[in-house]
Order: sequence, then C-alpha cells, then structure tokens
Amino acid sequence: MNENRGIPAATIAKGTWVEVERMFPKHDEPKHAAMAAKAPQALRVSGFLEEDADLGQQVRIRTILGSIHTGRLRIQNPGYGHSFCHTMPELNRS
Repeated sequence: MNENRGIPAATIAKGTWVEVERMFPKHDEPKHAAMAAKAPQALRVSGFLEEDADLGQQVRIRTILGSIHTGRLRIQNPGYGHSFCHTMPELNRS
C-alpha cells in the first residue's frame, strides 16, 4: 500500500496526476556541505504521468506548465499540504 493514499499497488495509467521525487547529489561547495549533511536534498514535483507505470519506478511527468521532469513515482493523486513551520510551543501558551 506504500504512499499511495491507502490504495493497493497497481499500474497507474498514463495521464494520471502523480508526484515524483528526484534526489540530488551532495554538494562539494562548503556553503552547501553542512546543509546536505543534515538532510537529503530532494525535489518533489507533481504532474501528469507520460506512460503507464508502477509506484517506485523512474518515470517522466509533464507539469501543468508543460515542463518535463523525471523521478521516482511516489504518489498517485497527491493532495496539497501547506505548512510554513512547526508549531512553536511558546505560541500555544495562554
């Protein structure tokens, strides 16, 4: 069932709205080294699947603006989550 919103794994049809993830190599520049050591560098992009595929496969997607991206197929029909930071305990105190 993976990250597919509780839907059993099955082939996902071309044209389906999906999210892919692409990992970036570690940076050699000193200013990026500390940041890269703390957390992996990843890009997640949503778009329309260019060909039938299964979760976890390397695929191509086309965004709403027409850009082509490649990455590991992560989620079928992703939603939108918005958060600007973690909750600060100080703000919850009355």
